[in-house]
Amino acid sequence: MIIEVDARGLACPKPVINTKKELEKLEEGVVITTVDNNIAKENILKLAKSLNCESMVIKEEENLISIEIKKGENVIIEKKEESDLEDKCIYISSDKMGLGNDELGQVLIKGFIYTLTETKPYPKQILLVNGGVKLSAENEATIENLKILEEAGVEILSCGTCLDYYGLKENLQVGTVTNMYTIVESMKNSANTITI
Repeated sequence: MIIEVDARGLACPKPVINTKKELEKLEEGVVITTVDNNIAKENILKLAKSLNCESMVIKEEENLISIEIKKGENVIIEKKEESDLEDKCIYISSDKMGLGNDELGQVLIKGFIYTLTETKPYPKQILLVNGGVKLSAENEATIENLKILEEAGVEILSCGTCLDYYGLKENLQVGTVTNMYTIVESMKNSANTITI
């Protein structure tokens, strides 16, 4: 069975949610989702991977990208070594830490990210939303330390809508672009979510 999803023109996270709904209807088969931008494409490919489905881009032209997702048997599940990771998610919504003086808040958030690199176990994920995406795109000190965490297996996820809003989509230096669906699922599935 083949199901086609036209997700062109839909705002994040609708392409992912619409694709997931169609995949849930299938025991075995193919979903082909068409989107009109690279962020949506990457989010669909990440969804497929998270659901242990095979996926590939079958057509890519300007403003027209089709992704084929196969659901069924014979899917190889890739497992990461997570011995130094704890089932925690850190949600950061600002490039500052705490309320009060902004300059002090920027110093504190740099110190926080650095301290994460010095304490184990590391969290499984760091979610960056709103002004928090500046930490993965603009702030050299935090980018350097986020790279250390990423190399150790921590998933660094920056909200694509937020990157677009701040004009930072092309400046992302560490981690990957994500969507609201993945952010919500990450928070729900984590044993503990820490909000900064």
